[in-house]
Amino acid sequence: MRRRQTILRILGIQRVLVQYGLDDVIKETHLLRPLRFVFYLLPRRRKTSAPLGERIRLALEELGPIFVKFGQAISTRRDLLPPDIADELAKLQDEVPPFPGEQAVEILEAAYGKPLDQVFERFDVAPFAAASIAQVHTAQLPGGKEVIVKLLRPGVQDQIERDLDVLRMLAGLAERYWEHGERLKPLEVVSEYEQTIIDELDLMREAANTAQLKRNFAGSDMLYVPDVYWDYCRPEVLVQERIYGIPISDMEALREAGANIQVLAENGVEIFFTQVFRHNFFHADMHPGNIFVIVDDPEKPRYAAVDFGIVGTLSPEDQKYLAHNFLAFFDRDYHRIARLHIDSGWVPEGTRVDQLESAVRTVCEPIFNKPLSEISFAQLLMRLFRVAQRFDVEVQPQMILLHKTLFNIEGLGRQLYPQLDLWKTAHPVMKRWMNEQVGPQAIVADLRENLPQLRGILKDMPAVLHNLAAFLERAAKDDRKPGE
Repeated sequence: MRRRQTILRILGIQRVLVQYGLDDVIKETHLLRPLRFVFYLLPRRRKTSAPLGERIRLALEELGPIFVKFGQAISTRRDLLPPDIADELAKLQDEVPPFPGEQAVEILEAAYGKPLDQVFERFDVAPFAAASIAQVHTAQLPGGKEVIVKLLRPGVQDQIERDLDVLRMLAGLAERYWEHGERLKPLEVVSEYEQTIIDELDLMREAANTAQLKRNFAGSDMLYVPDVYWDYCRPEVLVQERIYGIPISDMEALREAGANIQVLAENGVEIFFTQVFRHNFFHADMHPGNIFVIVDDPEKPRYAAVDFGIVGTLSPEDQKYLAHNFLAFFDRDYHRIARLHIDSGWVPEGTRVDQLESAVRTVCEPIFNKPLSEISFAQLLMRLFRVAQRFDVEVQPQMILLHKTLFNIEGLGRQLYPQLDLWKTAHPVMKRWMNEQVGPQAIVADLRENLPQLRGILKDMPAVLHNLAAFLERAAKDDRKPGE
């Protein structure tokens, strides 16, 4: 039954693509070529008069949450997309059609078990914003606190589970028939994404993520995280402080407010590296729709972030491995990069270090000391992919969220301040973190943390030494026994 639904969904995807005149995409997709005959059975009425970017956006909206998320992810990659398509996809971040406000009231009253006027001082039935997974309304708590109320779209869970079946099916085909399937591990990638998006359906988890980020950046003059009102939160409902700020994408408003754009861009890089390496807890959905700017002090503008449904963490091993790679990259130590890749097992053990070193140098050297505006990340990624193919580099699914986040940060940086020197900004942040991990501070911190155990060891040391001496003495006597 489930497999039948998956096949029907694939046919439904094809129908939407045909409807919006995008079927050539599927016709040219190797894995789906056997299904080309289906196009002759589908309705021929097509919406091809609208611009291509608009048709892509409308198709993604019709296909549902997972596809909207894809559009959101690539909308910040203006170096990869024509401007008209990028502009249209950007609308997916805050212009997804809402569901009726009256339906939202019904959902909330079912969640709270009482009429809504007994919960909020005021609830605005008209939606404030709509996204692929959830919808947001503004409200006022008893006492006058302005809040936003986020609730899941009706039926979104069933829709996502169905689309995940489609992704698993396509990933299985890719892993079986695609020449790069085994190395790129599409099933593992889908599994990693599946866990991410399933977590996003639990708004209590998002509330907890928000609270953690707020603690991590308590007292920060770079990032503000809204308060969570736990008494009003449910698995399908999140209530948090309403943020008043300028959308990060509204460059005209930022300039009118006198915001120091360079400081803002540099702070964005520092926030990213701080989250990943210092806190090991990073906002993994940092598209422009989730980022605002507070300009109380134009020379020190602050980010204000929302929507923490997707966060990422790394194992201590991956974290340190990445840190060493970043530092080696900043220092142009390509031999170290090659050695790290081999030692970590990301490339086969028999790989020649000098060959991998040369390949990495050829790709990376041209982009140093250049601002974002002069770097073609599309070209860089293509060249890195060729290196990965040549040396059989294995895709690490646990890194996908980090890659996505880094792309978002780069896209925001390019939009904000194209003159940003990414390497110069990030290098001192990484140096500080490494000093904290392996420098004198780290040694002192470890001693302090392990002091109770050390006290116990030192207390028992005389007895241990006495027993060791006695053992050695007995062993020496045994060696002196006659006849042996």
